[in-house]
Amino acid sequence: MTSTTALDKPWVRGLVAAAFWLAVWQVAALLLGNTVLLASPVDVVAAFAALAPTWGFWASVGYSVARIASGFLIAACLGTVLAWAASLNRWAQALLSPPIRAIRSVPVVSFIILVLIWADSSWLSVTISALMVLPIIFANVEEGIGRRDAALAELAQVFGFSRSRRWWGITLPGVLPYFTAACRVGLGLAWKAGVSAEVIGLPDGSIGERLYQAKLYLATGDLFCWTAVIVACSFAFEKLALGALSAFESSLTRGYAK
Repeated sequence: MTSTTALDKPWVRGLVAAAFWLAVWQVAALLLGNTVLLASPVDVVAAFAALAPTWGFWASVGYSVARIASGFLIAACLGTVLAWAASLNRWAQALLSPPIRAIRSVPVVSFIILVLIWADSSWLSVTISALMVLPIIFANVEEGIGRRDAALAELAQVFGFSRSRRWWGITLPGVLPYFTAACRVGLGLAWKAGVSAEVIGLPDGSIGERLYQAKLYLATGDLFCWTAVIVACSFAFEKLALGALSAFESSLTRGYAK
């Protein structure tokens, strides 16, 4: 009974699943026998061991992390402000809806080309990440504002709650889950769009440039290694951001309970 319970833990299942697919990957690479077409996990670990001690590796990671994170934060702040403006005024909603829909519909490659025409490539991943995340934040926050419990807000007003207390105790906790859901989707999209933009624009010292070089020299082990780095950075950034939002939501609940 004890052993069965231990094996049923989520982290154990995750490790077993990861080990299974790594074994499948290793066997497929051995059967194919061509490291250019498919590098094995061993080749990827060897590539990481060669790249990790170098300054250029960490400089590229820092370059892309800083710019993609900046783009996401810009979109989160701007999307929230625009959603509040649209919820407060119908004219603002009418004016903001067409550009938000256009950003959502236009292919990312079109924005990449426009940014390369208008600005230096160093701004590319910041701009593209922000543009791809902005409609998601806007739509979710706007929906969260629209679904606020009006009866609860009215009741708080009847009992004489101050405006600030109604904001921190009712409005913000009601909208925050929608914002968190938008961030959960937008974080992954920011990394996908940002790195894709770097591969096309090739800003110096970026992860996208390293991916392109790996493709150019048929260094498949390096290609897989940089891809794993992107996944790890995206996962770490998502855990950090969502953890901070969860802690903030818990602090709101405790503060309002007092």
